Amino acid sequence: MTQLNATDVVSIQEYFAELEDPRSHINRRHLLGDLIVIAICGVLAGADGPKAIGTWAQSKAAWLRQHLELPHGIPSHDTIGRLLALLHPQAFQSCFQNWIASLRGADGDPIADIIAIDGKALRRSHDRKKNLGPLFLVSAWAVQGGISLGQLATEEKSNEITAIPELIDNIDIEGATVTIDAAGCQKNIASKIVDKKGHYVLALKGNQGNLHKATRKWIAEQMERDFAGITVRRHQETVKGHGRLDTLIYYQFEAPDSLPGKHNWSGLRTIGIAIRISKQGDKETSDVRHFISSLPIGVRRFAKAVRGHWAIEGTLHWCLDVTFREDESRLRNRKAADNLAWLKRFAISLLKQQKDKDSIAMRRRKAGWSTDYLAKVLGLATT
Repeated sequence: MTQLNATDVVSIQEYFAELEDPRSHINRRHLLGDLIVIAICGVLAGADGPKAIGTWAQSKAAWLRQHLELPHGIPSHDTIGRLLALLHPQAFQSCFQNWIASLRGADGDPIADIIAIDGKALRRSHDRKKNLGPLFLVSAWAVQGGISLGQLATEEKSNEITAIPELIDNIDIEGATVTIDAAGCQKNIASKIVDKKGHYVLALKGNQGNLHKATRKWIAEQMERDFAGITVRRHQETVKGHGRLDTLIYYQFEAPDSLPGKHNWSGLRTIGIAIRISKQGDKETSDVRHFISSLPIGVRRFAKAVRGHWAIEGTLHWCLDVTFREDESRLRNRKAADNLAWLKRFAISLLKQQKDKDSIAMRRRKAGWSTDYLAKVLGLATT
């Protein structure tokens, strides 16, 4: 069997060298670094919770003993669960930043061309005894790199508006285009993105009533006039998949001064619409979405950002629910649920870096079957 260099596993542990151990000194038998490496490997290999991580670790005991210190053997799933329930989620996530930064192409291109920010509920994480609804997570997803940049938990979906600025503070957005759905279309969020040297494409709906109505009315008037006397760019593309044919039509305009409160939106330069016409069999549906943006005129870039935002739903969230069974998680402890959710998002990020033709689900199975493949996913050298 291929052997890992011992220093390679140590290099993973070094990412967590500054993480404060939240456990009591009394009866602390297992090393923090060992536990974290086991949790990361277990989730990559198919484990969906502390008990499964512990079972995986027992099944791979001989391999783990070769590369970890494990002074008191393989930890139990209870030990792993207690650690996940004690670790501060933001401190835990911050330890991954250098690892995330290393996930870039050989040419050093930035991983975050488009950053989609969106929320997702962990549907079965409610706790009726404590009168707590499902945990709601706001995630930042680097569309081009297929990498989860960070997440922030809130108790209610309505808190998404306050969570987004804090999440933006925790990640590097310089030079990137940040896309957010209508819930995040807020002046303070637009201002924060511009202040951090990023661009934004924000969806418009009823929560920005006057601006939304005025944008819809102005664009409709320009279409009726066949865009006479204004600057407009158009782009159309066709996407096939899952038995459906989508025709996507984008229009982008310079934002008119007549828009209500335009000058209160930091960096607002353009507005646009995305029209999606979907055909599946004999059935045809369509929808139109409106956007404000700090991007200059350049409709292909605008289209790429809009299409990229749809990817967080179709790529990250779908994968979390189907492959990682996130909606089935019954963890009641908020910190444990938050930390496990982050490990799953980071696992998807690592799995997506593999340059093979297998699905994420198959890559995860291979990581569970083969420690050699698991080592490859972790980026560890082999001898």
